[in-house]
Amino acid sequence: MGASDQIKEGLKRYWGYDAFRPKQEEIVRNILDGRDVCVVMPTGGGKSLCYQLPAVLQPGKTAIVVSPLIALMQDQVAQLTQMGIPAAVLNSSQGWNQQRETERRAEGGEFRLLYLSPERLAKREMLEWLEKVPVSFFAIDEAHCISEWGHEFRPDYRQLKLLRKEFPAKPIAAFTASATQPVRHDIIEQLQLKAPGKFIASFYRNNLNYQVVKCDKSSQRARLLEILRKHEGESAIVYSPTKDKVGRIVEMLEEQGIRAIGYHAGMEAAERKENQERWMSDDADVLVGTIAFGLGINKAPVRAVIHLSLSKSIEQYYQEAGRAGRDGLPSDCFLLWQIQDQILLRHFIGKIVDPEEKARAQKRQYEIQRFVESKKCRHKMICEHFGEKASWEKCGACDVCTPQIADKPVAVMPQQAAKSKKRMVRSSNSGIDQVLLARLKQWRLSRSRTDKVPAFVILHDATLEHLCRARPASLVELRQTPGIGELKLERYGKEILQALRRG
Repeated sequence: MGASDQIKEGLKRYWGYDAFRPKQEEIVRNILDGRDVCVVMPTGGGKSLCYQLPAVLQPGKTAIVVSPLIALMQDQVAQLTQMGIPAAVLNSSQGWNQQRETERRAEGGEFRLLYLSPERLAKREMLEWLEKVPVSFFAIDEAHCISEWGHEFRPDYRQLKLLRKEFPAKPIAAFTASATQPVRHDIIEQLQLKAPGKFIASFYRNNLNYQVVKCDKSSQRARLLEILRKHEGESAIVYSPTKDKVGRIVEMLEEQGIRAIGYHAGMEAAERKENQERWMSDDADVLVGTIAFGLGINKAPVRAVIHLSLSKSIEQYYQEAGRAGRDGLPSDCFLLWQIQDQILLRHFIGKIVDPEEKARAQKRQYEIQRFVESKKCRHKMICEHFGEKASWEKCGACDVCTPQIADKPVAVMPQQAAKSKKRMVRSSNSGIDQVLLARLKQWRLSRSRTDKVPAFVILHDATLEHLCRARPASLVELRQTPGIGELKLERYGKEILQALRRG
């Protein structure tokens, strides 16, 4: 079997897909050929598959994945395990015996992927231990964190430059969803990537409808309710500037009959995890969170993301707003800002001691202020911020290009997007037996509790919707469903067919 056939066979066998998204196959090939890569791919573009698939195709070897969040690492390991891919995580929340057992198995080459935090990898003893592991390559997730020019600089990421020195022959693959040109150059320089393959996907998310609205306290609340009522029964994320405000908004939404739950760093880890899983499994429609929520969130059908204050940078806003519409269907991104947001940002910048960091923060604040006050196409401004040339003048999917939208109390999709919405949406729901979909979701929720994993790890919403349309009647037909690989077919096939028959 040729390399190309092997790659496609792996995609079908484990992920249940027949075709790649743009750039994925080329990235996988580069990594398998032993080449360094730098990948900038917007949220929802399928970054994780780009390092998971080449890891799977190298038996007896282990890809070391560096990721900043324990919850994200655990979710990815749970998903891979469900697909029949041996994966593990090493982190401080585990007991000593569990860590030692994971290390022993890793030394034997039992895992295809092993997830570590940058803090752990920066330790000398961890680097020495990795000499005993049959490493295939290193994958650095959220790679923009390595750059002082990035919006989420983390000093521990700087230590990753040791990887090239300690493992000169191992390929390094860097991945990020939001990196400007200076940050991309800094990633390559800091990680000492050798003639890397550079893959920059377009930053133009044509299914997103950007609406920037200047508010005061009362109009912000009214607008928030109007947006959520428009998206009643659908998934939404509301970003709040403070932990206190998270609680107040959740209470207010519940009083209005909107199923909402909170998420912020002040909560107990168990409560945060439970709330996230409730939202992921559609047990609540709206998740109100601080920026602590969101990294690595893998829920495709989010129909609205609403910010209740200015982000610190365009990159941060783009990354968070980009959690809407990962399934490619039209979705709303509202930035409901107030004058005091700018005053607060300047106040915090004033407290920064380091003059260089202060200058960078001031530049970011100026850029986001210019973004919200400008009368230029929002999509165009975002693309140009990341160094991408935008050929259009009017996108038809933002408040500037279709100003009548911003004047109406409830957002209306622009004409261009409305046509595709009519065609595709609620493609999400058109032609679907809602009773059957609800029953499949109930089966998934029940199974997720039995297996002790989040519901989306069992099957994504898009897969359930496909099942409702295709109605496979046998295991052979079920195998053709995108998102159902060999192990999921073996594990859940009969139960799924039984649920479908009852419909």
